[in-house]
Amino acid sequence: MLSRYLRLLGVQLRASSLLAMQYRGDFLLEGLISLFWTGTALAPLFVVYGDRGSIAGWSFGEALLVVGWFTLLQGVLEGAITPSLNGVVEHIRKGTLDFVLLKPADAQFLVSTTRFLPWRATNVLTGIGIFIYAFHLLGRGPSIPGLFAALVLLATSTLLLYSLWILTVSAAFFVVRVDNLTYFFQSIFDAARWPAPIFKGALAFVFTFIIPLALMTTFPAEAMLGRLPLKSLVAAVVGSCVFAFVSRRVWLRSIGHYTSASS
Repeated sequence: MLSRYLRLLGVQLRASSLLAMQYRGDFLLEGLISLFWTGTALAPLFVVYGDRGSIAGWSFGEALLVVGWFTLLQGVLEGAITPSLNGVVEHIRKGTLDFVLLKPADAQFLVSTTRFLPWRATNVLTGIGIFIYAFHLLGRGPSIPGLFAALVLLATSTLLLYSLWILTVSAAFFVVRVDNLTYFFQSIFDAARWPAPIFKGALAFVFTFIIPLALMTTFPAEAMLGRLPLKSLVAAVVGSCVFAFVSRRVWLRSIGHYTSASS
């Protein structure tokens, strides 16, 4: 069963890559645009820090690590998660989700792997470049255990982003338009470019437990710096699994409310 889905994922990835390479000019242009937007994401950091040595206990070099994780995850979100899941809203609105539900494979897997945007890989490479520059400013490199913990947190962060997006598009089964909801989620995700200790009060609670942005970017940055407690790493793994379980149950329940065009 697993090998069957891996082969299916390979087919979808190859189809998306061939489609993107049909228009190589657009491929390069989109890559350059991705680099431009990454540059604009760094601008607020330079403005806020200015001559300050640190903010909320985070130096400029340490905050750059958070921006690096934000950039990397933005590439994952916009390259591998939203292109496919945005299409689910249109399927539900037009009543054409039947064509997916009737196929001999899991519907959630199919709607999640319909389309990929390969040029967003430039965000991933740019994120790695920011990591290298940040550690150059810090005058040291990441520890081996820290790198291992960061890789684990990359998996948990991706799972969290995917689960949150599944919860968002599931709302389309109950309301006509969720465009504003997806824009709202993307706006909230922009806050992940800042270290979590900057936020205080209600925002700190929301960004830690309701929409766990701190877990996505600040925790991995702390892991690379070698100062993330083991219990926080375990909590991140458990929390992401809980989110994935809840989103799966919500998706299955939402399908029960689906009314096709022929109904």
